[in-house]
Amino acid sequence: MPTISQSNADTERTQARRDKLSDQLVRDAEPPASGNRIIYDAKLPGFGLRVTAKGVRSFVLNYRVKGRERRITIGQYPTWKLLAARKQAEHLKRQIDLGIDPLDERISDRKAPTVRDLFERYAIEHLPTKAPRSAADDRSMWIKDILPALGARKVSDLTSADCDELHRAISTKRPTRANRVIEVLRKALNLAIRWEWLERNPASGARRNPEPKRTRYLGRDEVGKLVRALEEHPEKASADALLFMLLTGCRRGEALNAKWSQFDLQHRIWIKPSAETKQRREHRVPFSTTVAEILERRRAVAVGTFVFPGSHGAPLVEVRKTWRKACTVAGLDQVRIHDLRHTFASLLASSGQSLLVVGELLGHSSPQTTKRYANLYDDSLRLAAESVPLSVGIGLER
Repeated sequence: MPTISQSNADTERTQARRDKLSDQLVRDAEPPASGNRIIYDAKLPGFGLRVTAKGVRSFVLNYRVKGRERRITIGQYPTWKLLAARKQAEHLKRQIDLGIDPLDERISDRKAPTVRDLFERYAIEHLPTKAPRSAADDRSMWIKDILPALGARKVSDLTSADCDELHRAISTKRPTRANRVIEVLRKALNLAIRWEWLERNPASGARRNPEPKRTRYLGRDEVGKLVRALEEHPEKASADALLFMLLTGCRRGEALNAKWSQFDLQHRIWIKPSAETKQRREHRVPFSTTVAEILERRRAVAVGTFVFPGSHGAPLVEVRKTWRKACTVAGLDQVRIHDLRHTFASLLASSGQSLLVVGELLGHSSPQTTKRYANLYDDSLRLAAESVPLSVGIGLER
């Protein structure tokens, strides 16, 4: 690719002459005592060989656009041979005849946004619209996965093969994370299209690793053991936070960032602000008297804005250590903190609550999201189906 030289005329200390360039002349041209010497080709106007005092030889093309004389460096000899350099000069002259300034094109390409530039704008304009934990996960994927691999690349130069290679590299050890990384990159590149940095998204249609559907519900006995383990745990703030998640079905980030100003303890209503919910809309959640007791317990000892405060008045950040210990004591295996949310839904379903109620309490914006719990109603539906023949005295004879 030609390199950029922005001399508008021979402002360098350049000695010039005209001759028919040949391989021998290019090879044997004498360096000047100082400055540069340009030997212009007698055959192709503007095309020449520049020789510096240190003996560096480069092919150049002088041209005029809009009354300005400019010079672009095609490349150094011997990396560029005379024949290839002459063909490149002819190509550039055709561009010039069409009104295209190749020097401006190269400068524009140099200034084109990189993937790192994309991240910086994504971080400013998009991350603040996401829930805090989701935004932190996105940032981690950028810093640990995307930028080390693609940060220096021009956004406009990215290809589908680049995206597939990134996915493949991460998949060797973390196949599920590889899917998440590509999702984040795809979103950023969609924004790049909106910002007119890109015409098509190279991450569209990128490969995905299969992900097993995994939903774990705790049975009633398991819930009882877990509750006892949490109630006996010495780290009361984190243990209460986990109990709060179980009994409200909220997400971890919603619980840990909960503020006293969001709660109406008298009417037992939690008003989650839109900035804290996944759906980015306010969510009003009635809660039980047991949850109210947990909140009163926290209010008696908590200081500051947050219901579950950590150090220096900030919200509690980490509850996994408490979670692992409680699961060990309760004899539970392969259970995630997020499974508390699924368990809350399963307990609602088993108590006869409708999918509509489950969806409202979980804060689902679409009934389709709540349908994942429809199988929990099989026993209730089976009993309902049995009631029809029984109501009219029809039964199978054995």
